Amino acid sequence: MYILFALLSSIFAALTAILIKIGLSDINSNLATAIRTIIILIMSWIIVFYTNKNTSIIETIKNINSKTLIFIILSGIATGLSWIFYFKALQIGNVNKAAVIDKLSIVFTIILASIFLKEALTLKVIIGAVFILAGTLIITL
Repeated sequence: MYILFALLSSIFAALTAILIKIGLSDINSNLATAIRTIIILIMSWIIVFYTNKNTSIIETIKNINSKTLIFIILSGIATGLSWIFYFKALQIGNVNKAAVIDKLSIVFTIILASIFLKEALTLKVIIGAVFILAGTLIITL
């Protein structure tokens, strides 16, 4: 099932790049990010309320431990910075290059997951990361 969700995510990420490139034609990219974030916030809470029918959302939030909360906050900061830089790149550059460079996050994720999460760096993963890096260079140079 995770493969379906990952594929849907990639399709919507591609749509995001195209739609925001069109939408950034006459607006500051940071303002566009802020507006987009409000929409995401509303959508996220609708989904939370829809999918948590059997549990109290307030109680669940109250029971989040401090370590989890810290990492959620740090993730939110990283996401916000990612969006700000990505939208600026889309505004001033070509979508087909900015989006590809953005996907170098896959290579960085592999490296960081190896360091911080102790995930295995198998030969297959390393070769895949090298191909992603090579593909990025071919497309963007």
